[in-house]
Amino acid sequence: MGRASDRRQVTRIDLGGPGPIRRQDTLAAEEPLEIRVGHRRGPRPPLAVTMRTPGDELDLALGFLLTEGVVTGPGDVLTAQLCDGADTANSYNVVDVVLADHVPPPAAGTERNFYTTSSCGVCGKASIDAIRTRSPHDVAADPVAVDAHVLSALPDRLRAAQRTFDRTGGLHAAGLFTAAGELVAIREDVGRHNAVDKVIGAQLQAGRLPLAGHVLLVSGRASFELTQKAWMAGISVLAAVSAPSTLAVDLAAEAGMTLVGFLRGQTMNVYAGPQRITA
Repeated sequence: MGRASDRRQVTRIDLGGPGPIRRQDTLAAEEPLEIRVGHRRGPRPPLAVTMRTPGDELDLALGFLLTEGVVTGPGDVLTAQLCDGADTANSYNVVDVVLADHVPPPAAGTERNFYTTSSCGVCGKASIDAIRTRSPHDVAADPVAVDAHVLSALPDRLRAAQRTFDRTGGLHAAGLFTAAGELVAIREDVGRHNAVDKVIGAQLQAGRLPLAGHVLLVSGRASFELTQKAWMAGISVLAAVSAPSTLAVDLAAEAGMTLVGFLRGQTMNVYAGPQRITA
């Protein structure tokens, strides 16, 4: 099954059955990923440690660096590779990123030292000011229009593409779609923000940013950090199957984004930018 999932013993209790049963259960894997950043000459210290589901490590690292404003495009990165840990051989849990010479190194100090759990993308930030990163992309100018019928079909398409979720039931997903509903990329992870970073990082490596004319769909709620990540990638339409937060709605309105929540079946709530959703 690969490193994205693993099996553990579980005691199954069915109150209507014969009694407790011991069996194997498939669970989503969770491991730390350390991201080291610097230039060719000089140290490349750890910038972040995030808990994530193994897989697509380079996409995750580069998506994280872009959405945090450390890089703005593929030309800002010379190399990105998996490397050995401090005391062990290559465990695929360390990514070493070499920045181009013209890219300033991440600011020193606690305000740029990140520790993120799999449930929260901004828990390690030192202040509210450190959380907010302004995007270089004018998403308000994106004229894309998305038919509401197309949008309503996207959650089923996303769910059908979640292969690891079928085995574990314990992963979030982020999917990038065209305005016509074509699936461009999907990534799964125990963390919503990690799944989004993996999608964005893959597009960064492919040289496709900014992602105007696309829809980003997330399987859970729409939080502030997911809205910010979409904005940093130039995505003007963010949709979620669950609720948004107040800060997510405020940021979407400030950026000129379209934010859709409770996208379920034939209904949806458009919290910002309703002009892009056509009926």
